[in-house]
Amino acid sequence: MPRELIRRTMSVTKGFFELSFDERSKYMSNDIRSPVRYGTSFNQNNDGVFSWRDFLKLNCQPLNSCFPHWPSSPIDLREVGMEYAKENKRVFMVIMEAVFESLGLGLGLGLEMKREFEEGSQMMVMNCFPACPEPELTMGMPAHSDYGFLTLLVQDDVEGLQVQFEDEWITVQPLPDSILVNVGDHLEIFSNGKYKSVLHRVFVNSSKSRISIASLHSLPSEKVVSPSPFLINEETPKLYMDTDFEAFLNFMAITDSTNKSFLQSRKLIHQNL
Repeated sequence: MPRELIRRTMSVTKGFFELSFDERSKYMSNDIRSPVRYGTSFNQNNDGVFSWRDFLKLNCQPLNSCFPHWPSSPIDLREVGMEYAKENKRVFMVIMEAVFESLGLGLGLGLEMKREFEEGSQMMVMNCFPACPEPELTMGMPAHSDYGFLTLLVQDDVEGLQVQFEDEWITVQPLPDSILVNVGDHLEIFSNGKYKSVLHRVFVNSSKSRISIASLHSLPSEKVVSPSPFLINEETPKLYMDTDFEAFLNFMAITDSTNKSFLQSRKLIHQNL
């Protein structure tokens, strides 16, 4: 992905969060299917989890019909965001080809899945984690895993992201113009546990704000995600039940979705995740 495009997208993201609250609040919505949703930790009209962050969620599929609903300020947000979304999808497709190869899946299945991914769900989440006067009392985001197949993340030079490794929280050092790739719950289910979704969280600090952009990719929302039959045998039985977006929404409505609770609810055989 062109470095200049990453930098321009980070710039318009920062510009949006510098708008007045009245301007930003025009895009508040409780509709998870809305093409644009704004939320803030300073208002309870958010995702139901109190986090020290502002966010702007942009639905990118289908892109041509979604982007006219995106914020018109900053003036170049739509143009830059659309270019970034297209490039992000291209990078995602390249990575998924490598994932299929690593799983030893046939070319025919790979081509079929590729067609579905091209029409698949894509959500761009622009985040601002403001400086917090008492950072020890809250989190930018609590521990969680992402819902889809892969999340492609870019971030500024301020530390904040942590991933869990062997029961320890490791701070990810930001690298300029880099893309961090997180495995999501759908890929763990599809790979029948060969890939593990990443448990991660965000901490805040008292002196600096932090900007990040997460792009979440998966199959179309109406599609069922299940372990690939080519990865199931007597030695490795099916470990996860089938799932779809509606099951996720129903789970979110009644259950705490932090940690890897949704993925745990999909397990057929107890295993250490």
